[in-house]
Amino acid sequence: MEKKDQHNINRKIRSKEVRLVGDNVEMDIYPTPKALEMADEMGLDLVEISPNAEPPVCKIMDYKKFVYEQKKREKAIKAKASKVTVKEIRFGPNTDDHDYDFKKKHAIKFLEEGSKLKAYVFFKGRSIIYKDQGQILLLRLAQDLEEYGKVEQMPKLEGKRMIMFLAPKKTK
Repeated sequence: MEKKDQHNINRKIRSKEVRLVGDNVEMDIYPTPKALEMADEMGLDLVEISPNAEPPVCKIMDYKKFVYEQKKREKAIKAKASKVTVKEIRFGPNTDDHDYDFKKKHAIKFLEEGSKLKAYVFFKGRSIIYKDQGQILLLRLAQDLEEYGKVEQMPKLEGKRMIMFLAPKKTK
């Protein structure tokens, strides 16, 4: 689905006069037909940059080249933006040391890969009475993972889950 031109160009400009800006042009207010004639002489397009101004601001340029450059810039920005993945690790309030160590190794691997980590303690049934044990467990995990990541959100009880977020440390 191709979207319409974001700018009015050449004959689509409806105002009687325009403020002309740009290279190789004397900046001034011109009648639209005169501005179009100037653009034709240069073999370029008259592009409406700011349609809400009084009078609208137009620029003489190669519109296809302008759109191409704009798309190229947007693509570069999109490529630089990193996709954040969130990995989850689930504990019970009475997780024993062996299970804890096993899950801690996975947490280290996730943080080294650059993923965010969501560690949570899930309280089943009446185990909610051990919420202080759950908090101690998450804080212990945060302390053990200090060199791999930093705590983004301290342990917080949400319903039957106590959740903590860790973000990887930048390695550069």
